[in-house]
Amino acid sequence: MAEKTHESLAGRVLALVAGGQATTRTELGQQLGAPASSVSLAVQQLIARGLVTEEGQQSSTGGRPRKVLRVGHRDEFAVAADLGGHHARIGIVRGGGARERLSTVPLDLAAGPEACLDLLVDEFARLVDATPGKLSAAGLSLPGPVDVEAGCVDSPSRMPGWHRYPIRERLADRLGVTAAIGNDANMMAFGEDAAHQGERQYSITVKAGTAIGAGIMLDGRLYLGAGGAAGDITHVRVLAAGDIPCACGNTGCLETVASGAALQRILRESGRSVSTTEDVVALVESGDPVANQAARQAGSYLGEVLSANVNFFNPDTVLLGGILSTLEPFVAAVRGQLYKGCHPLLTRDLRIEPTSLGADAGLVGAGLQALQQSLAATLESLPRTPVAPVARLRKEVHV
Repeated sequence: MAEKTHESLAGRVLALVAGGQATTRTELGQQLGAPASSVSLAVQQLIARGLVTEEGQQSSTGGRPRKVLRVGHRDEFAVAADLGGHHARIGIVRGGGARERLSTVPLDLAAGPEACLDLLVDEFARLVDATPGKLSAAGLSLPGPVDVEAGCVDSPSRMPGWHRYPIRERLADRLGVTAAIGNDANMMAFGEDAAHQGERQYSITVKAGTAIGAGIMLDGRLYLGAGGAAGDITHVRVLAAGDIPCACGNTGCLETVASGAALQRILRESGRSVSTTEDVVALVESGDPVANQAARQAGSYLGEVLSANVNFFNPDTVLLGGILSTLEPFVAAVRGQLYKGCHPLLTRDLRIEPTSLGADAGLVGAGLQALQQSLAATLESLPRTPVAPVARLRKEVHV
């Protein structure tokens, strides 16, 4: 006999609808093996709380056309931002990952959390005032290690003054809605998975910018590890890095030879005038031979570390994002090193692709995480009804 669970039937219904596994009450009944009356009651609970709408019509092979279920009200949205060292990409994110009113605003992380949050809250207020509908959540993508449970960053090497500052709590208080925060590579991975739901089961998404990070998706779930730091490949020791000091306080980290910051240092030492990763990209794209060689070497170092991860994890997709992923020599070197350093069985069907959302992947992931957590908070109020488990049901609710 199947083991019973006390997960809310309404919660199971929401997960199936949000995951695209069911779009009608009939399909829900078939997936859940539950009576039509129970499914209808659960659907009505979700509709009453604004979590699901039922509209339009789906053609059927017989009988009356069926109404289609989808997640959320059309007018609900999240405000979100993807923070970099000197700027923030901000915008509106709706259910399904639709994004609106995107812009990039100056923001200096070194100014500290209070000044940055003041600026972000003002920008968010401007977006909300200009956007029809209801603000229901806010999300931030951050360039540092995030303690998701505590809602703060922990010992970030490039965010002075931010250590253990209660970012999520302050943001929620200021805006009066559910807030979510996460590491930028994880948010990028989550956004990309939502954009291609069902196409990729096991993926590694790499953000290669001024620093380097990676996010891991397992069958629709963001894998964070025991302490929330899974995917932090930037501080893996690389033999070629020797004793080069890293911003984390250690020496010989991948970041010191393969990141945008590393390329800035290498090119300055060669006599090139660069002060940002954007300058590095421009120099490579101009055809500078030293810059091109440095980009290829950086990609090779990243590919070396990724090879160990691919051999261990056996993903179906490796996604490359961040500003360095726009450089052909860098990407070609990563790809070449993966094919060289991994067993053929692991690369035979491996897709190595750029992120499809580009610069907006982290913003979309942050917005969707925030909307998901807003849904989860509302689901806590739903009555719990025992129901048999659904095979391979995703435990994360994508919106």
